[in-house]
Amino acid sequence: MRDVLADVDRWRAEGRPVAVATVVETWGSAPRAAGAKMAMTADGGIAGSVSGGCVESAVFEAGRQSLASGKPRLLHFGVTDDRAWEVGLACGGKIDVFVEKLNEEVFERLRESLAAERAGTLATVVRGPEGLLGRQRLLLDDGAAAGSLGASMDAETDAVSARALAEGQSRRVEVAGPGGQPCELFVEVLRPQPTLVVVGGVHIAIALTALARALGYRTIVVDPRQAFGNAARFPRVDRVLSEWPDAGLRSAGLHASTAVAVLTHDPKLDDPALREALKSDAFYVGALGSRGTQEKRRKRLLAAGVTEEELSRLHAPIGLPLGGRSPEEIALSVMAEIVAVRNKRPNASGA
Repeated sequence: MRDVLADVDRWRAEGRPVAVATVVETWGSAPRAAGAKMAMTADGGIAGSVSGGCVESAVFEAGRQSLASGKPRLLHFGVTDDRAWEVGLACGGKIDVFVEKLNEEVFERLRESLAAERAGTLATVVRGPEGLLGRQRLLLDDGAAAGSLGASMDAETDAVSARALAEGQSRRVEVAGPGGQPCELFVEVLRPQPTLVVVGGVHIAIALTALARALGYRTIVVDPRQAFGNAARFPRVDRVLSEWPDAGLRSAGLHASTAVAVLTHDPKLDDPALREALKSDAFYVGALGSRGTQEKRRKRLLAAGVTEEELSRLHAPIGLPLGGRSPEEIALSVMAEIVAVRNKRPNASGA
């Protein structure tokens, strides 16, 4: 939703009704993952994408129809390999797309949660009785909710949503509707915007923060040394914190969508940062240095009270082994590992 939020806000302010299309399931090599959004208005406004190909034309037309009728629609697209590239579904991929008029009440709470960087889930009825189709329930990580699927469904929906949030994976599930009728929900996991916190304003950090921003990450640099941690050196990062690393990480606010890359190669700066990061909810913590440096670091951290379990989360030497030597190549290996860990790839385990 984040990638279409600004356009949706603008259209609503202009009084233009909005429809939203969401990829709710994929098979094969579909180019967009479940949860990908496309927003549209009847007069031709389009933001986001569900496939990148001519599927968008059909989805836009379905959106116009939903705006006119008020009725949501579940669309299925699938192509053979020989036509795949023509419609943007590489290698014969298939997708289901749910198209609906924007739910104003739930959207207001949703945008508030996104602004507050809150985690949660948005459950939408994508198949079921006509009176239920398109109903939504937003559930936040503190248990607060908005919208209802009906008294008989909310408890089961919340349980399913809580499991999806804990596992960090959007999913399409079947639940019992009124009178035991089967209903399908798309439970979309909403996570705070991913954030990369870099400790050490070294040359690698310049390339790393630029790459992270291109991938949609909020970027923060922490370095108490004025020569390294200053806005002139990092004009495009979201925040530069000229603080001691442990204090800077607390100021940054580490959460489950935060990655921390420790790059100073100086124990006076690295160790306080790692002690703070490894006890946090950050999904990734990595540190620059050779295997020899890592072994010395490990002994220091254990002596300082860091547990073996916490140390097992540390990715060191940092980055995937791409063999790069330039700052840009090293930044690529670090960002590749961060993406792999966030996407729960099996080859991205900690050192």
